[in-house]
Amino acid sequence: MLKELGWETSVAARNDYENLADCSIPYCDHYFNIPFERSPFSSKNRDALKQLKRIIDKNHYDVVYCHTPVGGVLARVASKDARKRGTKVFYTAHGFHFFDGAPLQNWLLFYPVEKHLSRYTDVLFTINWEDYHRANDHFFAKKVVHLPGIGVDVGKFKPSENDQIIRKLKRKELGVQSDEIMLLNVAELAGRKNQKVIIEAMKQVKNQKVKLFIAGQGALKDELTDLIERLGLKDRVTLLGYRDDVRDLYKAADIFIFPSQREGFGIAAIEAMASGLPIITSNVNGIKEYSEDGVTGFVNDFKDAGGFARSIDKLAGNKQLCQKMGEYNNEKAREYSIDKPVAIVRKEFEALM
Repeated sequence: MLKELGWETSVAARNDYENLADCSIPYCDHYFNIPFERSPFSSKNRDALKQLKRIIDKNHYDVVYCHTPVGGVLARVASKDARKRGTKVFYTAHGFHFFDGAPLQNWLLFYPVEKHLSRYTDVLFTINWEDYHRANDHFFAKKVVHLPGIGVDVGKFKPSENDQIIRKLKRKELGVQSDEIMLLNVAELAGRKNQKVIIEAMKQVKNQKVKLFIAGQGALKDELTDLIERLGLKDRVTLLGYRDDVRDLYKAADIFIFPSQREGFGIAAIEAMASGLPIITSNVNGIKEYSEDGVTGFVNDFKDAGGFARSIDKLAGNKQLCQKMGEYNNEKAREYSIDKPVAIVRKEFEALM
């Protein structure tokens, strides 16, 4: 979009590829490898801040557009002087850490920082309505804009004539029998993604034909592996690790499950909906935008393993209901097509031109 508008683009981000040369960013004119750390307490972020400030001060950008909690903090601090000279600062909040039901420590730590830095934000984009209303009512950004998520290329996931072939081959590869129910989760193996609760739920699921597959990698791999073994679920729960065939996994699956403790929006769930799957989710911030209990699937408290187990059994035993919800979800997912947030962001850049 930026290149279409004639903008020159630079990207400052951490290159975390094992082979640094594998990092290729389309439509990027200049790339700066900055050692951002996800933890806000990491001392390495001081070096990242210094490098970022030098880059911003040297290159006289018209816009600094920042993302992620740590990136959003460092970029706005680094842009203070540049902003006095006319640089505009845009920030997309990919889900605030403080939300209805969030731990008190999240409010004490993250809310004051975001509120203070909103003073140095010209356009603040939020990707769910809860964050939008909070920022619009209590923050100081010059403008707050709601985006319908960060966009999914829904066309990639829509049903096609080859689906049954793909489904059969992928299930055979994974060892899923034709009469078994494939339950899928796609997410980083991290505490906020909450795979622990669905593994615990699998212990309570009555339908022994249900098999859970978790696609993703992360710091909790060993802990989740131990939990699976301890609960005696090695033959019913599989950690797939990193996958580059997620689209085919959606085609192979029967049900998608997404139990996050915190989620700004949740791209994987929209991809699953676009693929025609019913979804079982938690009831936290961004997920509430699209997950409707009894309509798109079933919704549970993120701590409720028993609730997730009951939801799994309801869908596993009712193919007609799965099909009905899946067809609805395929249509619903179109509301979150990538062209919608791109059009909204484009207006803000066009206004500067």
